[in-house]
Amino acid sequence: MIDKIVVRCEADANEVVSEDAGELGIVGDEAQDFSDSSLTSAVGVDTICVFPKNPKRSVPAGEETELLVGIQNEGESSLNVLAIRASLHFSFDHSMLVQNLTVQEFYNATVPLSSQATFPYIFAVSKYLQPGLFDLVGTIIYEIDQHPYQSVFYNGTIEVVEAGGFLSVESIFLVTIGVALLGFLGLWAYGQIQNLSKKTKRAPKVEVGTKTTEANMDEWLQGTAYAQSLSSKSKKKK
Repeated sequence: MIDKIVVRCEADANEVVSEDAGELGIVGDEAQDFSDSSLTSAVGVDTICVFPKNPKRSVPAGEETELLVGIQNEGESSLNVLAIRASLHFSFDHSMLVQNLTVQEFYNATVPLSSQATFPYIFAVSKYLQPGLFDLVGTIIYEIDQHPYQSVFYNGTIEVVEAGGFLSVESIFLVTIGVALLGFLGLWAYGQIQNLSKKTKRAPKVEVGTKTTEANMDEWLQGTAYAQSLSSKSKKKK
């Protein structure tokens, strides 16, 4: 049977407690040097990582992000968790280090044999970091019988996004371009309508059938008093 232990960091006293309310450890304020890359993982120790509030693994630049590190001890003796640390690398070249993240240190955080424990890890990438994809490497350091070991609990891609604000710089840029294009199209359509209106006003008027109408009118008035009066007037003018 495997016992499960959940470790939590309290904001005030920085205490690490288990589900049975027993004290497991204290998060240290002063981090020691745990950058020894020659350390290997111990036999029978497995780790897992979960982003509880961020399943898409989008990390806002400059803001704190929490993940949970699970460790299972199926070795030959109990282990003591010393610290959790992480680093950020370029995704296109993993050998290039971008940033060393927080080292979170623990004291008296013992995981007995045939037990599981979960430790919180809070980190923040630089607020000046450009949005994009990066590789996150997380390591948990522990000791068994006073021999130090380390296990990589996460080695994968995260997405760094801009913190705060509803719209990113890229979104504002695209919206600005869209508004400018709409304004340009509106001006172009207005100019086309004005040109069409001017052409319509300049078109000459064509009179159709005027002479024919006058000739028909004369024939229709022949023999009437009006026609006789017109005839007499034309004779007097002569």
